Amino acid sequence: MKKNMGNTDRIIRLLLAAVFAVLYFTNTVTGTLGIVLLVLGGVFVITSLISFCPLYTLVGLNTCPAKKA
Repeated sequence: MKKNMGNTDRIIRLLLAAVFAVLYFTNTVTGTLGIVLLVLGGVFVITSLISFCPLYTLVGLNTCPAKKA
């Protein structure tokens, strides 16, 4: 897999995952919506750790900075 996520994108995803987890575990968001946010947060963490987002590939996005020659 070729990396397609930059550092800023990864940090934003990790912060969102942390917010989703806090909302779920403090019972601010419960039920189906809470579970959906928790799963989405898990996906954000995994994609951030491997620096690859399959959805970006489908859409043709790449947030990695260009390599200098």
